[in-house]
Amino acid sequence: MNFRQLDLNLLRVLAAIHRTGSVTAAARTLSLSQSATSNALARLRRFFDDELFVRSPAGLQRTRLCEQVAPGVLAQLASLESLVTRLDAFDPGRSDLTWRLSLSDLGEMLFLPGLIAALRAEAPHTRVSNISVAAAAVATALETREIDCAIGILQPRQRGIQAELLFREQYVAITAADWRPAGGRVGASLSPAQLAGASMVLASPTATFHSSVEEMLVDLKLADRIMLRGRHFGALPDVVTSTDLLAIVPAMYAASLADRAIRVWKLRDAPFYDVRLVWHASTARDPAQQWLRALLHRLFRRARLSPA
Repeated sequence: MNFRQLDLNLLRVLAAIHRTGSVTAAARTLSLSQSATSNALARLRRFFDDELFVRSPAGLQRTRLCEQVAPGVLAQLASLESLVTRLDAFDPGRSDLTWRLSLSDLGEMLFLPGLIAALRAEAPHTRVSNISVAAAAVATALETREIDCAIGILQPRQRGIQAELLFREQYVAITAADWRPAGGRVGASLSPAQLAGASMVLASPTATFHSSVEEMLVDLKLADRIMLRGRHFGALPDVVTSTDLLAIVPAMYAASLADRAIRVWKLRDAPFYDVRLVWHASTARDPAQQWLRALLHRLFRRARLSPA
């Protein structure tokens, strides 16, 4: 017998007849016609060179060879069925998966507390790793499964990368509570001229919140007003409250500093930017990944802001 010549679909017929003791009953369980099931049995008999099942007054009787083969076939089919069933369902309460995300340091500050709280309540045995990936390398990291998904100012154009807009955001300025612009009327917003008179501190993260602030300042011809470049957003509140420097940050981050002695200023004509959740198409139908993306969507997606 050459196993490569065996149509594995026939093994389901063997298992069904073995289980039911009837070609007719086996056909019903397999949603096949009786003639198709009989034909499959004939092919099995030719392959094994054995009758497998013989008629008797008590119904079909299994041959000795059938009794040797069938238990192994049944066990393997049950194992495959169990595997497919597990793949088709995801139980967050029992899963011990490790989620691999890519968030910048600002992303950690803004997204991780809410995400971890939700996971502890809904998927308490899962773990999270935040893997720093530069924005330009996110597509490759997703394709190689280094990460499951990323959140950031991302505009994926590579083949196989899928994305969902979580929200639109705008930049604001933060300063010490008693800071005032050098000239012009003091209101809720800073004009380009007032911004040009300020000295600034800039955070330049390396991961998925990239250099969009500096790009904005270059467009406004204000790059020479940057007095300090740091790597992380976490230091900015202490820097601005202890100096005369101004920092430009996402509005969502500024809102998280409500308990600090900080003043938030709107910026006239500040551009909007899109924060997206991105993943690879190969995980689009994975139940566990679908659950994670749905959770991130529920936690962080909000109504779009429109330019005033």
